Amino acid sequence: MSTEARFAAGDWYAVVGEHATVLLPGSQRGRVAGLWDLADAGAGADALLDAVLTDGLSSLDHFALVAHGDDGTRLLVRGAPTALLSSADGEEIVSAAPGTTWAERVVTGVAGIRVTLTGDASAEHLLAPGLARVSVVEFGTPAASAEPEPGPVPVAVDEPEPVAEVEPSPQPEPVAVPDAPLSFGEPADDPTPTGDTPVVPDDWSDRDGQTRVGAPVPDFDRPPVPGQEIAPEVVSRPVAALVFSTGDVVAVDRTVLVGRAPEARRFASHDQPHVVTVPSPQQEISSTHLEIRPGAGVDHGSAIATDLGSTNGTVLALPGLDAEELKPGIAVSLVPGAVLDLGDGVTIQVTNP
Repeated sequence: MSTEARFAAGDWYAVVGEHATVLLPGSQRGRVAGLWDLADAGAGADALLDAVLTDGLSSLDHFALVAHGDDGTRLLVRGAPTALLSSADGEEIVSAAPGTTWAERVVTGVAGIRVTLTGDASAEHLLAPGLARVSVVEFGTPAASAEPEPGPVPVAVDEPEPVAEVEPSPQPEPVAVPDAPLSFGEPADDPTPTGDTPVVPDDWSDRDGQTRVGAPVPDFDRPPVPGQEIAPEVVSRPVAALVFSTGDVVAVDRTVLVGRAPEARRFASHDQPHVVTVPSPQQEISSTHLEIRPGAGVDHGSAIATDLGSTNGTVLALPGLDAEELKPGIAVSLVPGAVLDLGDGVTIQVTNP
């Protein structure tokens, strides 16, 4: 079976490694970072399953695991997930019966596997090694559709007596009709005539107690290297994944703003960034504290972090190097394994997408 995978977006986590994929509900985000470290290192089904079961089954009612090996494909489902196996011989649905630990299959000769977690959406997005939020995952391709049933054999009937041909009546010559001018009528009353801007009511109020309104913050000089081109607002594939200590996982396929109450005033409506709100009981994290975005030029293919003039700063720890504080407005390239410390116990680990 081809190991090409696709997914439909949803609330479940997909931890996708080279040899195995683990699917966990959104409530299990605390397990995601540890599983991704194993999957990224090339762990197989047994090692990932051991990690999934570290805290026991009592707190893990639902999950699925799909692993590919030389001896076939291993499928394991517990709780809500169901899997549809497609092959030339037909289709089989695999699900865990109530009261059982899980359902498990080791299969060969399978053309495709569709694992449904929630809903029944079409899996249209390519699932690459990394982390994703999913509702459906498909591996391989579905079995080829069967040949159509042969239709009924036509029955011979007696042919009717031939009918004498009748000479067709002559048709009248077409008469030219002059084109009449088109008329669209009078325009209807328009409450917003062209060129006018609708009035926005000024009775806006803060509804969540977290929004901060103030003077726009001027952009920092970007990029830090003179002459380096600026990356597009949205890239076709994420350059990194951010695993927050809060459990959130965010793909860096556009700008990511992090803070206690982040604002995105300087972005156009069609280029809205990912906005991640993190807790800060001691107010150590600024409202809009940190920006992470795809790099360009020499940083193309990697993520770039910039402290946005936060009050208490951001500390970056790169693998094998001493931790250092970011200088406000100066972008720094991130590598997998890097950890950003925003204060108040909030950290961000950078992983491969």
